[in-house]
Amino acid sequence: MSEITAPRRALICGVSGQDGAYLAKFLLDKGYEVWGTSRDAQMNVFAGLQTLGVRDQIKTLSMSPVDFRNVLQVISEIRPHEIYNLGGQSSVGLSFEQPLETMESIAFATLNLLEAIRFVDSSIRFYNAGSSECFGDTGGSPADESTPFHPKSPYAVAKAAATWHVSVYRESYGIFACTGMLFNHESPLRPERFVTKKIVAAACRIAQGSAEKLMLGNIDIRRDWGWAPEYVEAMWRMLNINIPEDFVIATGITQSLRDFIATVFAEAGLDWRDHVVSDPSLRRLSDPLQICANPGKARKLLAWEPSCLGPEVARKMYKAECKQPIPID
Repeated sequence: MSEITAPRRALICGVSGQDGAYLAKFLLDKGYEVWGTSRDAQMNVFAGLQTLGVRDQIKTLSMSPVDFRNVLQVISEIRPHEIYNLGGQSSVGLSFEQPLETMESIAFATLNLLEAIRFVDSSIRFYNAGSSECFGDTGGSPADESTPFHPKSPYAVAKAAATWHVSVYRESYGIFACTGMLFNHESPLRPERFVTKKIVAAACRIAQGSAEKLMLGNIDIRRDWGWAPEYVEAMWRMLNINIPEDFVIATGITQSLRDFIATVFAEAGLDWRDHVVSDPSLRRLSDPLQICANPGKARKLLAWEPSCLGPEVARKMYKAECKQPIPID
């Protein structure tokens, strides 16, 4: 008789966010037992999990990532095989208004998780959500894993510190810890404080008869936009290779926000220039003009290749916002 093995157990910190919801569904489909945390699980409706139809399959509990005793208690109780650190303050703009909260919820929280792994079970595999914002303005040079950090916001500084924490614990204690330096990745689960969702929501309202003007800051910034459901697979692949390493996760295609806007409004049958106003007062204090990516290492070592590229991301987001048929996984 063959031995029955228990499913792998994963803990997703920040399961209520966009990436957390998609990752939870992905891991469930892989046969994992999935746990998720938020600061107050009893009050959180976990809308993303509800949308994806997996809320009842996820075990949730409250955890404050900045409280080491609480983190230690949760990890000791669950004993996960894998931990995905996706929590923390996620808005670049808001980080200028809440710099301390940003640093605590990202860098300090990451340090607490790493320390807890060291105390409880150093065999736990740890994924840390990094950010392309760490690189700052790359100009025309695509950033890869060897590109120096040049953060331009409190958010980027916190993400850079967290990435370095991961590197230190990997090299000093032999923990299987890695950071995915994810470039912009979008989906219908994005909240409207993100500019991509703000654009598609406004375009949908205008197409339905609203006379509003969409007010935006600098529309000439250039970013690498991908599809979030594809990016969570890269996270899982990073924890299932033999040697822990950091990876740039991106499409390798850069487009301007202006082009993103034009694609969305064209999908709505509109000329964006009739409905969008660039307001200098909405510009961030320091915003990288162009962030380019070279995801070659991920393609080679993770065998990960995104299929939703460039304008298709904008089109899929618009269709989902206007409730047109679209698969979201």
